[in-house]
Amino acid sequence: MNTEPSIITTSTIILTPLGQEGALERVLLEQPVEVALNERVIGSAMVLAENLEEFGAGFLFGQGYVSSPEEIVEVVLCDQGRVTVYARVDDKTEPETIVTSGCGGTGRISRRMLEEDFPEASGNCINFVQIGDLIRGTLNNSTLSQDTHCVHACGYWADGRYLGCFEDVGRHNAVDKVIGAILLGRFPTGGAIYTTGRLTSDMVLKCARIGIPIVLSRSSPSSLGLEIAKRAGLTLAGYARPNRLNVFHAPWRITNNGTGE
Repeated sequence: MNTEPSIITTSTIILTPLGQEGALERVLLEQPVEVALNERVIGSAMVLAENLEEFGAGFLFGQGYVSSPEEIVEVVLCDQGRVTVYARVDDKTEPETIVTSGCGGTGRISRRMLEEDFPEASGNCINFVQIGDLIRGTLNNSTLSQDTHCVHACGYWADGRYLGCFEDVGRHNAVDKVIGAILLGRFPTGGAIYTTGRLTSDMVLKCARIGIPIVLSRSSPSSLGLEIAKRAGLTLAGYARPNRLNVFHAPWRITNNGTGE
């Protein structure tokens, strides 16, 4: 047995045209986690059970129950597979939701969030040296991806440097963890996010609402994701590599000099 909490080791059979042989493989440990708001269970998700404080806060933000860091009082992890967020909000009102392309139980967003005004996006810029730091930092620190090839990673850059990344089985969960880190004061707002997942409407919507002006992906955006980026004034780029981007909106935040200004 592997002692790493996020990985188990299991037997497998490798088949080739020449025959078969036994082997051991490292497999990601996926677990159900309940998210509660003020003791009331809001929903559950299948997640990588790491950084659950960030996930719980980000999950509730993405569902429309929490809208700012000032509303969050405390986040408590329970032994029974639950994370409880205590917040100064009306937790009795159920937002009207839309089912999205998400998986793992997180694919719902509040209809209200699609209709409300977004905060003004900051004018912060990023250059290619810093983009390279963000992408390489994310991929190099995504150790579970290297070990299991079973997770998405999401990294964050702000204040002129790469700050860290989160991993999860779902692209939404990984983004929720970055947003949760912002809500809990562990990351500043106004930076750049890089995800290995595609940029659908709900992914871009979360970034717009939390104040992330630069949204980068290894993959591509959907049409509604692009529409939200345009409404919010975000820089949206897909197929992101250290020396190449396809910028779908607001390329002026991507600079070629060494300062990001």
